[in-house]
Amino acid sequence: MKKITGGVCAAQGFKANGVHCGIRKNKTKRDLALIVSDVRASAACVYTQNLVKGAPILVTKAHVADGYAQAIVCNSGNANTCNADGVEIAEGMCSLVEKHTGIPASDVVVASTGVIGQPLSLEPIAGGMGSLVKGLGENSDFAAQGIMTTDTVEKQVAYTFELGGKECRIGAIGKGVGMINPNMATMLIFVTTDAAISPEMLQKALSADVKDSFNMVSVDGDTSTNDMVCVLANGLAGNAPVESAGKDFTAFRKALSKVTTYLCRKIAKDGEGATKLLECKVTGAKSKKIARTVAKSVISSSLFKAAMFGADANWGRVLCAVGYSGADVDINKVDVSFKSKAGTIDVCRGGSGIPFSEEEAKKVLSADEIEVLIGLGDGNGRATAWGCDLTYEYVKINGDYRT
Repeated sequence: MKKITGGVCAAQGFKANGVHCGIRKNKTKRDLALIVSDVRASAACVYTQNLVKGAPILVTKAHVADGYAQAIVCNSGNANTCNADGVEIAEGMCSLVEKHTGIPASDVVVASTGVIGQPLSLEPIAGGMGSLVKGLGENSDFAAQGIMTTDTVEKQVAYTFELGGKECRIGAIGKGVGMINPNMATMLIFVTTDAAISPEMLQKALSADVKDSFNMVSVDGDTSTNDMVCVLANGLAGNAPVESAGKDFTAFRKALSKVTTYLCRKIAKDGEGATKLLECKVTGAKSKKIARTVAKSVISSSLFKAAMFGADANWGRVLCAVGYSGADVDINKVDVSFKSKAGTIDVCRGGSGIPFSEEEAKKVLSADEIEVLIGLGDGNGRATAWGCDLTYEYVKINGDYRT
């Protein structure tokens, strides 16, 4: 597997673009993005489990019910959620794609991100669709920028991998740095691949992957109303279609995991106001499920996140989060260490504190990427979760996000 450039345009037959159409007042920010495939593609999606769902999710579910799609359109700056005409607007966006590309509206995935509960007009989207389609090309930078809200950097990645002797490519763009605590989905993630795989196996791969990738990310403990992960696989690599479990399916899952894990780290590190990426690695659990529960609980703790912002080795907050996680854990067996490029420091053994240098701990925790290593001493289950520190800037950003 080799990392390459290109994002969602790395795979054969995909083009993308992003423009400023006028949804945002800031004319320097792109607010409309489009990804298209030359041919109809297998499609798989996962969505937020928040009971409040953006209208685009309802429309997308209907459009991919047959397992296929050919385009993805997404606006930023307005989440199209809790609006009386939300479905009409989402369907209208798909119809505009059909008008300008010829791709049937029923084969368009639609997504939206931004402020919740604000009216969204089709007028700016209709005005910008022509230039959006005209500018479609094999560079996904503008599309990655077009889906950003409070993100400070664009997020995209691509890899090559092999299926049945054929070189395949997989790439993605993503956004999301706030209202991040997914449940069966995450922020907005769009993945493209030229691998040939059936809709059923594609959905199986994605549904399994999110359990160890996006579901293990938390910035602030809030599950968004518009979370969506969508994968399109157009088959232009020419490999024998993956239609059942086996060697090729395993290889595809590994490639997908490579892309999603990369984006998990990028999203967590760019969390609103964040200065540090936190990676919690749990080992020695009775089961993988227990390991996931513990890792996610620790990474979601506001008190722990605040301690990491201050480079305070307050390991008691780690044990506290382990204890209230609800996981079947023997707290008297728990070990905790902190690790970064500055070194590793052990702070807890067998559920009790051990002597350590506060000065050395400060050095370790002052790095911009910190690993929290938790050993449960009960089995072979392991899991990793990603988060960020909680800073003054997070409160500042969200104190006046709408106004």
